Amino acid sequence: MTYLQLAYFHLATVLPAFLIGTYLLANRKGTPAHRLLGKVYMTLMLITALATLFMAAEVGPIIIGHFGYVHLFSLLVLYAVPSAYIAVRKGNIAKHKRSMVLLYIGAILLAGVFTFMPGRMMHTWFFG
Repeated sequence: MTYLQLAYFHLATVLPAFLIGTYLLANRKGTPAHRLLGKVYMTLMLITALATLFMAAEVGPIIIGHFGYVHLFSLLVLYAVPSAYIAVRKGNIAKHKRSMVLLYIGAILLAGVFTFMPGRMMHTWFFG
């Protein structure tokens, strides 16, 4: 896939993850809908993180081949999602909650803000 195709694929997975994650954080926990949407959210986040690993860093320093600092958010996802899933399966709701909040703030909100920095594709698309 080209970088542009990967970017569209990433957007197709991260935008619904953002909406679902926002809904999950704002609404009642532990319901059947929460459990189902949580699985969808976790799956989307894993897919989007894996897709970004194939996207070369185009802004800032390059680390180990084509990775940049923004790829650290992908690693956060690859840690937080399994950690949160295992925690909730073991009944450790506090750890699950911490992992999910960390995931949402770090991998969606902070990473999202970085995508709008000058020199990045989203900045160019939105601000010319």
